[in-house]
Amino acid sequence: MIAVIVILQLAATLFFLVDFAGDLRADGPGAHLVAEGGAAVALLVGVLFGAGQVRWLALRARQDEAAVAASKGALADLVRLRFAEWRLTAAEADVALFALKGCDVAEIAALRGAAPGTVRAQLARVYAKAAVKSQSGLMALFIEELVETRPG
Repeated sequence: MIAVIVILQLAATLFFLVDFAGDLRADGPGAHLVAEGGAAVALLVGVLFGAGQVRWLALRARQDEAAVAASKGALADLVRLRFAEWRLTAAEADVALFALKGCDVAEIAALRGAAPGTVRAQLARVYAKAAVKSQSGLMALFIEELVETRPG
């Protein structure tokens, strides 16, 4: 949408510059033409600045998307690594992944087609293997490892 606005501004700028050149040829220099020419030049500078900003924003958006994709990949790699280190069974890994996504016992049971008691038992084994006491503790393990802390 912003690019369309910049293009419309460029079209208006070109119109004013052509009009200014035509008036200058027809009438010669004058106070009115100085103001009109100044406005056209200011509009051209604004358009060029706007186009530069649009380009910068598009580049920044691509960089941000790449960073998010890399973060997602890093988290997925970390999850796989920790699950392997903890020697989770396939069922425990599924339950742990749902827990990391914020699902509660009832939601996990429904998603897996299992009884809530089974899910609670699997979560208890996951927490024991991860050396945590709760779902928030499990989440904190991964967040702490991904968040870079720098000394103040």
